[in-house]
Amino acid sequence: MPANAEGSDRLEKQLGLLDVYAICTGAMFASGFFLLPGIAAANAGPSVVLAYFVSSLLMVPAMYSIAELSSAMPRAAGTYFFIHRSMGPLAGTVGGLGAWAVLIAKSAFALVGMGAYLTIFIDVPIVPVAVALTVAFGVLNVLGAKETARLQVWLVAVLVAVMVFFIVHGIWGVVGDEVAIERFRPFAPFGFDGFVSTIGLVFISYAGLTKVSSAAEEIRDLDRNLPLGMILALVTVGTIYTAGVAILVGFTPAEELRDDLTPVATAGTEVFAWMPPAVALGLVVLAAVTAFASTGNAGILTASRYPLAMARDRLLWSGFDRLGRFGTPTLSVVTTCALMIAAIVFLDVERLASLGSAFLLLLFALINLSVILMRESRLESYAPGYRSPLYPWMQILGFVATFGLIFTLGVFYVGFVVGIILVSALWFRYYVRPRVARRGAIYGLFRRLGEVHDAGVDEELWGILQERGPSEIDSFDELVARAHVITIDNRAELSAVEEDVRRILSGVAPDNGLAERIRTGTQNGILPERAPAAVFDVRLPDLEHSELVLIRAPQGVRIRNAGRFPGAGSDTEQPEQRGLVTALLFLVTPEAAATQRLRVMAQLVSTVEASGFVRAWRRAESDQALLETLMRRERFASLVVGDTGPTARMVDRRLRELSFPGDTLVAMVWRGEHTIVPDGDTLLREGDRLTIIGSPEHVQSLLDPDGESPQPTN
Repeated sequence: MPANAEGSDRLEKQLGLLDVYAICTGAMFASGFFLLPGIAAANAGPSVVLAYFVSSLLMVPAMYSIAELSSAMPRAAGTYFFIHRSMGPLAGTVGGLGAWAVLIAKSAFALVGMGAYLTIFIDVPIVPVAVALTVAFGVLNVLGAKETARLQVWLVAVLVAVMVFFIVHGIWGVVGDEVAIERFRPFAPFGFDGFVSTIGLVFISYAGLTKVSSAAEEIRDLDRNLPLGMILALVTVGTIYTAGVAILVGFTPAEELRDDLTPVATAGTEVFAWMPPAVALGLVVLAAVTAFASTGNAGILTASRYPLAMARDRLLWSGFDRLGRFGTPTLSVVTTCALMIAAIVFLDVERLASLGSAFLLLLFALINLSVILMRESRLESYAPGYRSPLYPWMQILGFVATFGLIFTLGVFYVGFVVGIILVSALWFRYYVRPRVARRGAIYGLFRRLGEVHDAGVDEELWGILQERGPSEIDSFDELVARAHVITIDNRAELSAVEEDVRRILSGVAPDNGLAERIRTGTQNGILPERAPAAVFDVRLPDLEHSELVLIRAPQGVRIRNAGRFPGAGSDTEQPEQRGLVTALLFLVTPEAAATQRLRVMAQLVSTVEASGFVRAWRRAESDQALLETLMRRERFASLVVGDTGPTARMVDRRLRELSFPGDTLVAMVWRGEHTIVPDGDTLLREGDRLTIIGSPEHVQSLLDPDGESPQPTN
């Protein structure tokens, strides 16, 4: 078991696509639009509009890199986790502590900004209001990620609605007003240098996009929901920022905009001049308050995952690793909120958050570099369900652009980044190094160059694959239902088993070099724990779809070598110690299907390791019973076509004439000792046994006496 998993709990998957979109969108809206445009315009003039647009494009490489890394390593505090696993614990310590500190500062600043906008309408003390908001959002985060995300969805819905309303009216006013158009001339009064430095300044407005990776462990259907949610959020916010800043430039004289710390409130009174002034200002304040609230709320959610993840790796005290009664990292949330309150009360959080922006640029550069290191290390277990397009040029551009932008911000910002690195390095030297031995995937690259390799990262990624299983929800069960079964009654040599597998596969794959590829697969098997079994990986170039061949050998087969996980190397002594292997599973996949192959292998190994598998395998009296030992019990059902009861309607009917509930489908028909791979024309006979797979709720409806049963369509 990976070290970081020992004694720790996993966060529940509660977040869907809408939650991902809301977290990303909400985390990007706050000071970047409601405070920053005036400061940015002082550096770039009207070209600030283009600076916001270019900055959104520069976020694309980091977005794709985060999506790929998260789909391969869905763990809390994703940014930290990726850097740690790709570059080792020193880089992980720098990234983890630095990102946690910066997120605390930015979340605190967001809540201070929320209090500042509230004072436009209500005379309240800013600091006590910000402290109270921190406590309120902290309690919500303790109660659960889903509750936090639900509030986030509502906040973002209100925010986007008001902003779209603002932009529609504002663009109409700018386009038809000669005075407003004249304010865009000259477009770049401070030259190219001013424009470029402004890109670095406003780039951080989009930094919240990647915060959602901290909650990757809690996202359902991650391979789809994370990249899609991030793309939709970036398009939404990029459009609103660019159009919104254009409105601010058009409606506000240049000299006023440069000195305005509430530019949206100023422009809003002009855009909504047809409204009563109080209503117009109220809409702007509502948008600002919801923006700052969503940023603060999302900030606590994501920042609190950093001490949790670092404690799992023994980089911080192990107490942060524990989940509370609501399934959330309670101590981590409380500590994060306490530090936010201290920052609000004692520090200049606006200055601190501004300085932290430079460190976030460094993190984005490292994230892009992490993708390159993970891919080039050639770890067998690195199997992202989503792969970044245009690799490696996308990552190289992202690294060069974000790292270079740090130096456009000024010497003081660079010094702040160096300071965080030095403090983190001291923490690593005196606290972390005596406790942690893991290196990082970068040593996989060194291995390719003939130096050193750290198998710990590879094994941990294999463990993550076992947790996740196949990316296509029913592909595993369908594969098992179609599996070929061979029973060998006498003791056999592995070479004889290889020949049996070759004979079976010759009917579904070209025979050119088939025997050699099977032999190669058996030389690199996987030995699951607690089971006399072996899983073999056979890759064929011209195979249309995956196949599974199961060998049941009660008398046992001795295998040549195997490892605990892909890439672990041979383990020739272990089979001798554990006796003969009685279950041999050959997974045969198209050579190009690397990600799905590894995930299905991980699911097979997890199933074989499960309690009760060995007994069920040995007791299986038929091929169907044997296959059902591998199926996920909540995803399959067996029905016998009978002469009484609900299944009597199925006798002498073709499958296309029957309607099955939900997404269930008949994967296999068993007729006596014969198996039938069904299609719509398959005619069912009395006594046929059907293996039906589907989602848990629809499978359960078939098994429930009061649930749905297959119905004739006519």
